[in-house]
Amino acid sequence: MPERSPLTRLSIMMFLQFFAWGSWFVTLKLVMNTNDLASFIGGAFESAPIAAIFAPLFLGLVADRFFPSEKVMAVLMIIGSGLMGYIAFIAPQGAEAGPLIVKLMIAYMCCYMPTLGLANTITFTHLPQDSFPKARVWGTIGWIVAGLFLGFAGWSNSLNVFWLAAGATLALGIYSFFLPNTPAPAKGQPLNLRSLLMLDAFKLFKSFPFAVFAICSTLICIPLAYYYAQTADFLGATGYLEPGSFMSIGQMSEIIFMLLIPFFFRKLGVKMMLLIGMACWVARYALFAFGAPDQVAWMLLIGVALHGICYDFFFVTGFIYTDKKAPVEIRGQAQSLLVFLTQGLGMFFGFRFAFGGSFPFTDVALPNQISSGEQVFGTPPSNELVNAIATANAGAEPKGTLESLAGMFGKGYPEGIDQSLILTNLAEWKQYWYFPMILAIVIFVIFAIFFWDKVDRTTDLEEVSKAASPDEESAV
Repeated sequence: MPERSPLTRLSIMMFLQFFAWGSWFVTLKLVMNTNDLASFIGGAFESAPIAAIFAPLFLGLVADRFFPSEKVMAVLMIIGSGLMGYIAFIAPQGAEAGPLIVKLMIAYMCCYMPTLGLANTITFTHLPQDSFPKARVWGTIGWIVAGLFLGFAGWSNSLNVFWLAAGATLALGIYSFFLPNTPAPAKGQPLNLRSLLMLDAFKLFKSFPFAVFAICSTLICIPLAYYYAQTADFLGATGYLEPGSFMSIGQMSEIIFMLLIPFFFRKLGVKMMLLIGMACWVARYALFAFGAPDQVAWMLLIGVALHGICYDFFFVTGFIYTDKKAPVEIRGQAQSLLVFLTQGLGMFFGFRFAFGGSFPFTDVALPNQISSGEQVFGTPPSNELVNAIATANAGAEPKGTLESLAGMFGKGYPEGIDQSLILTNLAEWKQYWYFPMILAIVIFVIFAIFFWDKVDRTTDLEEVSKAASPDEESAV
């Protein structure tokens, strides 16, 4: 029997990797809200950016120097599977287990995040660079399939998502032992602290355009975190039966626009693409805000579908810009710096803002509210409606296959839900989405005024694939 081609094997790796993440992260707030874990949602979401901050250190100190990349991935994923399985085991205890669940999620993501870089290392070692998107697109497909599976199984608000994630993580861990051998890329080389701490990449801030780009990229992750953290809960409150499946529409659009990036990059250039990406953030939150009170389906659908432009036009274009801006010898550092600023610091503070949290290590509340008369923008909505829907559905009969599939676009409230509660809660959601919309507008204006840089628009697929390689959030 002929050996399976590297492209097929690496595509399966990407599929399992992002299926494992998408199986629990998309509807995490909805799951925790409806299972007596609402007080720990903010801490659970912060597990991803905390891990993103430390992942480059682990890769630089251990994974890149001592062991084959596929073996490191296998061990990390098997450990991660055990951690996620323990979360699934104790989660039914509710609030009593909340503090431990948050710690376990941080530990799990510290195992998971380094594998994003490891997967890229393995892929680029065994495939030509122009074949990278062919493998990486299966990661996005894995995320989509995970969301569709949640809808098919009726698990959008079920603790079973943690068992699903544990199983998928274990499958990836075992499968990783059978990936092509990928020796440690920096084995035998002396430890370079300047590279590890990205010190040379920080010198890029001497360029005013790059400084504006990096700062705006970090800040735009604050409104981005609102989408990842709150959209599933919001869609549940607007009556969508399976928010996890519905949100997979965003990843479907991402595939389309990912393939179109080389064309748009040549036609529009860096600044225009980045501005379009930011503008779509504004449009998304405006659609959510104005579509919430009357549950306007087309507005919510477009708001979710805009994810492809929001992510691809800003982040992938940003990786391309960084790749072109950095000298050849520090391009890896520069990409790591951008991930550190966006997926790490930006998303960390974004989740703090989204859940009304405080400044780290203090009791000082972050300024995520804007008062205007009797209106308050930014206050997280009440969980009362989502909890009432979950309670009303608790005794419902299991759905059939066709009914589950239809649930992707299905809308409606169970009998017994107070209409006044619906109106009140959706009015809260309208006010809530104003705040990330305003943040996105401010960042858009700052970037439009202060960013001016000449970048060669002629880019080939090889450069696009190199720039896309640090993509840790297409996920997201």
